[in-house]
Amino acid sequence: MTTAQISNPTKRERNKASNRAALLVAAKAVFAEMGYGAASVRDIIRRTDLAAGTFYNYFTDKQAIFRAVIEELTLELRNRHSSGRRTATTIEAFVYGTFKSYFGFIAEDPDLVAFSRLSAGAIRTLLDQPEITPLFDDLRNDLSDAIARGLLPPTDVEYLASAMAGIAFEVSMVMVTRDPVDPDAATDFAARLVLGGLLAPKA
Repeated sequence: MTTAQISNPTKRERNKASNRAALLVAAKAVFAEMGYGAASVRDIIRRTDLAAGTFYNYFTDKQAIFRAVIEELTLELRNRHSSGRRTATTIEAFVYGTFKSYFGFIAEDPDLVAFSRLSAGAIRTLLDQPEITPLFDDLRNDLSDAIARGLLPPTDVEYLASAMAGIAFEVSMVMVTRDPVDPDAATDFAARLVLGGLLAPKA
């Protein structure tokens, strides 16, 4: 394959990418409206201009497209985190920045708020799956780097990463049920909780 072929996808390849993207947009909207449990593949297809059979060229079932939506959201969130934590110069900036990126990402999109509220149970089943675990891996690596830089005190990285990830998810699930949704309050609560543990004097 030539360089030109790699950088210039064919019309068929562009159509495939466009169809898949349209299905993901439709799925996110349907899950936000109906929740994972009530939604069906037919509901998703009806939100597109695609033929019914086209869905199965890309996804095997509702769970497969749900996981793809989560994977896409995870990638965007990972990109946001990567530009913040690694440039933090204080422990407070690291911790607050982590939670602010997460809660703000959810709160800024009404569809994502509804998606999280109505599909919380389905999302929870994926927390240890490949679609989401890269978020945990990034956090663990960034924590290790921050400790090596002297930004954070020596601590058990696995415990801390697990605690921060758990707090972020569970607080976000409460945040999206409130009106108005307040990412700043969620950030402040979560950050103070973690910093209180990290900065507390050892007995």
